[in-house]
Parts: sequence; C-alpha cells; structure tokens
Amino acid sequence: MHLSDRAERPSVALYWDFENLHAALCEARLEGSYSKQDNRFKVQEPLVNIQAVVDMAASFGRIAIHRAYCNWQYFGRYRDALLHHSIELIQLFPPGGAAKNGADIRLCLDAVEDLTRFDHIGTVVIVSGDSDYMPVAQKIKAAGRQVVGLGARKTTNGHWATSCHGFHYYEDLVSTT
Repeated sequence: MHLSDRAERPSVALYWDFENLHAALCEARLEGSYSKQDNRFKVQEPLVNIQAVVDMAASFGRIAIHRAYCNWQYFGRYRDALLHHSIELIQLFPPGGAAKNGADIRLCLDAVEDLTRFDHIGTVVIVSGDSDYMPVAQKIKAAGRQVVGLGARKTTNGHWATSCHGFHYYEDLVSTT
C-alpha cells in the first residue's frame, strides 16, 4: 500500500475502557467475584486478548489513536502486550473507593476533542459494554464519523450496542483466533 492510499482511507481511533472489559471477563470466569473490593484492588491476571481487539479495529483502517484508560497499578501483567501494540496508557487514580465513571468521562472527553482536532479519523472504536458511552456515540455520529463498540456478551448494555453503527462481542473475536 502506498502512502497516498493510506492518506485517502480514514483512520481509526481506538479507545479502551480497559477495566470494563477485563472485569466482564473476570466476572464470567470467577462467577461474580470481581466487584468485591478485595478482588478488584489487587494485581490482575491477564484475560484480555489484546491482539484480537486490535485486529478487529484495524479492519476499519489504520489505527492513528490508540489509548487505554485504567488504574494501571493493578494491570502490570498486561505490560508486554500493551507495549507491543503501542497503546497510550492513561492512568486514572480513583478519587474514592467506588471510582465510578472515571474512565468513561475521560475517554468521552478525549474522543470528542480528537474528532474536532483530527479530520482523518473516520471510525471510532470504543471497547466497553457500558451504556454511559451512548451520548458520545451520538456526538460521533453527529460529526459524520462511524462508531463501533466492543464488549463482553453477558455484561454489554443492549442500548449501548444498538447506539453504535456496528457492535462486536469480544467472545466472537476470540473464538475465531
């Protein structure tokens, strides 16, 4: 592919609400014990197949923005896979025990700002099953861009999935890899 061919094809912005996907996989594996504080705030075993998600996102174009939002102090075992894919890690220090919506808010602000700054972004991929991303999906659509979601089947909010132009379930990605 020539450089001019890549310039004509819109780029992809890939944003991960990383703990959301990891937590969903952990819940499925440990049958609901992730949300207990003694399990959530400890070093986590890698469960996410990062390559499968990156491959799905890259099917829409060249990944130009690649960020993952999380309190990374508990996810150090993902280090090599994250570095291999040049993912920009956005550290979130939760202000309280619940740490509700920290990643959601920051991710949405970054996505909207990036859309206003970079015309070459044609597709935004958001890795999360959380319905809190519905308003940003509406903003992405209003900006004339495509929004694609990805989440775990059991924990993805149906309204979030249908608010996207396309939605992929994580389990479907990894069942073919």
